[in-house]
Amino acid sequence: MRTLGLLVSMAVCALLTAPCAPVRAGNVICVEGTRFTLNDDPFEFTGISFFNALYNAEFNKNADTRKGYIRRFKGLGVNVLRVWCQWDNTRGFIDGGKDRTLYHPDGSLKPEVLSRVKGLARHADEEGCVILLVLFSRESWRNDIRLGDEAMDRAVVEVTSAMKPYRNMILQIWNEFDHRAIECYQTIKGLDPERLVTNSPGYAGVLGSDEENRMMDYLSPHTTRKDDRHWEIAEREIKSLITKYGKPVVDDEPARKGTPRFGGPKNPTHPTDHILHIYNVWRAGGYAIYHHDMFQTGYGSDAVPPNGIPLDGFSPYHDRVFDFLKNKERYLKHIR
Repeated sequence: MRTLGLLVSMAVCALLTAPCAPVRAGNVICVEGTRFTLNDDPFEFTGISFFNALYNAEFNKNADTRKGYIRRFKGLGVNVLRVWCQWDNTRGFIDGGKDRTLYHPDGSLKPEVLSRVKGLARHADEEGCVILLVLFSRESWRNDIRLGDEAMDRAVVEVTSAMKPYRNMILQIWNEFDHRAIECYQTIKGLDPERLVTNSPGYAGVLGSDEENRMMDYLSPHTTRKDDRHWEIAEREIKSLITKYGKPVVDDEPARKGTPRFGGPKNPTHPTDHILHIYNVWRAGGYAIYHHDMFQTGYGSDAVPPNGIPLDGFSPYHDRVFDFLKNKERYLKHIR
């Protein structure tokens, strides 16, 4: 903890003594009660899993290309991209593998990856979109690709400090884990009290500890998705969390189509499973991030678009769900 205190103090001093670089004007994501706002207006948070975004060659070709893809996402009703800093697991996911991470082993940041994070935040901001940046992933942890506690503290401090100008960004501490999530939350808030911070505490159906849920700015669990009627169970889970904690709740990965190798269902699924699940999350007062199977296998598989970007026009299955998301206002007006 002494090392962490020193890191935080150094970061604060750096922020206070740096040449005058005012916080950049732009879109500001906040929470108000159980809802999200963007620039104080209601914000209908609708996300998509785009875990490989920082490492995809086509998406990062240049600024115009990236902005064009962000506009395509927005045209599908998606205004939040859930992006991972650690994409270095050994599972064979598209664009993944060794060194596909924001972090050096000591927790310092790789300049070239950090530049992509900033560019993504800036270009999303220009399109009125939000970036949900996932700092650490359980997938890497389970492959024994881990930062020690001191390196983890340094990484949190450096990311928080670097992202301070970008107010359209949310920091999510883990995907599906809670190791030191509370300490990380406290570090982020010590440096940037207005930053929205959340955590995905565990696998599907793990809804988080009471201590963590009371602390986070909003909740982002993975609801139940393997039961035959998961769309009904998830609705009850979301409603219960909103009632108990009085803050926004996002279903981080509703339903599932992905390969059984990595937690996907053993039985066939249907686009309607996703649609019912997401609609019931909305009906319960929550928000959703569309979770698909477009990155769980390597290039050349039936599940992966040739460019590795999870958009429409590649899979009839996913196009059904995208069509639903694109028309979300038609359905939301009856339940919001």
